[in-house]
Amino acid sequence: MRTGRRRRRTGPGTPLLVVPPAAVGVLLLGVPTLAILVRTPWSRLGTIYHRRGVWTALRISLESSLEATALSVLLGVPLAWALARLRMRGIGFVRALVTIPLVLPPVIGGVALFDALGRFGIAGRPVHDLLGSDLPFTFAGIVLAQTFVAMPFLVITVEGAFRIADRGVEEAAATLGASRSRIFARVTLPLVAPAILLGTVLCWARALGEFGATLLFGGNTPGHTQTLPTLVLTVFNDNPADAPALALPLMAVAIVVLGTLRDTWLRPLASS
Repeated sequence: MRTGRRRRRTGPGTPLLVVPPAAVGVLLLGVPTLAILVRTPWSRLGTIYHRRGVWTALRISLESSLEATALSVLLGVPLAWALARLRMRGIGFVRALVTIPLVLPPVIGGVALFDALGRFGIAGRPVHDLLGSDLPFTFAGIVLAQTFVAMPFLVITVEGAFRIADRGVEEAAATLGASRSRIFARVTLPLVAPAILLGTVLCWARALGEFGATLLFGGNTPGHTQTLPTLVLTVFNDNPADAPALALPLMAVAIVVLGTLRDTWLRPLASS
């Protein structure tokens, strides 16, 4: 009888059926990303960034995306609580309305903002009377467009956390005489703080990379409303060889976001 020196298999192994499509999937997703790095004119990087106004566009992108993220947190966290906790007729419709920008083409989002807040939009005149100017093709328009597209990412992330948060702690605080506002600020928000952080990161990354709604509603004026994604389009139309260099800052942001979310994505695997 053989003692058996071969390693004993602990699982069913890899089915050959999944290997070819998985390999094609890796190539489909990985080759374009690697192509940017290969095609980037590294020797002319400094010249391109200086001549194309990359740093100005990056500054506008960072400032607008951070303001859009702050606005999204200010409005999105209470909205997420309402969607998760309120039991009233029509809440399902509100949830669908809030999440539509997730699946709506960004360009259509720009059209929607124009129809709502443009000079001849349904709320355009009140906005003009309040602000003394129109929103389209302004920095405020960029922030609004980014908020419209990015806030749903935060809302759906935080709503899920509110749903599964331990309400026993909230009830205990209520029995001790704490007000509803105090419970929300001192008990509920700390319970869902990791989800708020995760949703904020996703929201900021989406706002920073937003293109369609920003271009249509915010414009593409260099030095004023031109963000880095819209600058990439301008450079690509003028000189496609320089465009990969402009993608590098956004790729760096993507790497940072992926690193931030890595533990969140891998936690279910580690606990299984």
